[in-house]
Amino acid sequence: MTPFRERNKTVIGAVGIAAILALLAGSFSVDAIVGGEEYKAEFTEAAGLRPNDEVRVAGVKVGKVLSVDLAGDRVQVEFRAKDIELGGASRADIRIKTLLGRKFLMLTPDGDGEIKPGGVIPLERTSAPFDVADAFQDLSVSVGEIDEEQLARSFTVLAETFKDTPEEVQASLQGLGRLSRTLSARDQQLRALLDRSRGVTQVLAERDQDLTAFFADSSLVLQELAARREAISRLLDTTVVLSEQLRALVRENRADLAPALERLRGVTEVLRANQKNIDDTLPRLAAYVRLQTNTLGNGRWFDTFIENLLTPVGFCPGTFGEAGTQCTGGAAPTGGTK
Repeated sequence: MTPFRERNKTVIGAVGIAAILALLAGSFSVDAIVGGEEYKAEFTEAAGLRPNDEVRVAGVKVGKVLSVDLAGDRVQVEFRAKDIELGGASRADIRIKTLLGRKFLMLTPDGDGEIKPGGVIPLERTSAPFDVADAFQDLSVSVGEIDEEQLARSFTVLAETFKDTPEEVQASLQGLGRLSRTLSARDQQLRALLDRSRGVTQVLAERDQDLTAFFADSSLVLQELAARREAISRLLDTTVVLSEQLRALVRENRADLAPALERLRGVTEVLRANQKNIDDTLPRLAAYVRLQTNTLGNGRWFDTFIENLLTPVGFCPGTFGEAGTQCTGGAAPTGGTK
């Protein structure tokens, strides 16, 4: 059999590219491979439902939303569901999945007969929830349209009208008057609070995917810690044993460690007292080390010279005469010929 490394690399590359393309095509068409039937449902509003949101039956995921489109005066939601049978009276409701505004499509199979694939669940058997973010927005608009002064005057007139009524009624109306005056005085703060609450809900809704991923990652971390619980427990037990052994070692060798530490402290004090000398010695030591390196760094011999070991030829003691010349005082030149 021909070894793999000796085969035609062009053929191998072409087969690899074809396999990668097949995997990519399969990943994009996984929904078609998984299967399921497509249906439609009509709603008065989308209520935040988006494509790829879950489709559930009794809390179990059976498919996903394919599209959310406007069809005249209503919203038409197309979805795919697998392994379910929708009766003639089946319902479709948009439900809240998370507190941050994510939704899912809840199916309730009911009734005789069957809704064929491609069939439509009519508007009479669908419902959409009220969005919390929209509630805050509507509340902000409503509060902004209130005439606080007129409201306060109305409560005051009402209190004066009931001034001859029992004390309990008068106290209630007076309390309402004080409440209206307080609301009027704090109108700007309340309006700013509601505006900021709306901004917070919008940011949380936009970051819903990130928060969901964060909580999922946190769950994975906790699961990993639970899986590693035995290892962490053994690590802590071993650390305790090691600390006990170190404590026993120190206790048993305290008599020897104390003098050693005392001597070490003496050494450090001496070094600290001679710090200036050490600082001066280190730069001067560099020249000595350089000379020693030049002398001993050329092989298995010394590379040096000794000055004035022999008198040069023609050198007269006490003079700088040349070789073969008459020295001062009648002395012959050393090492030369007269």
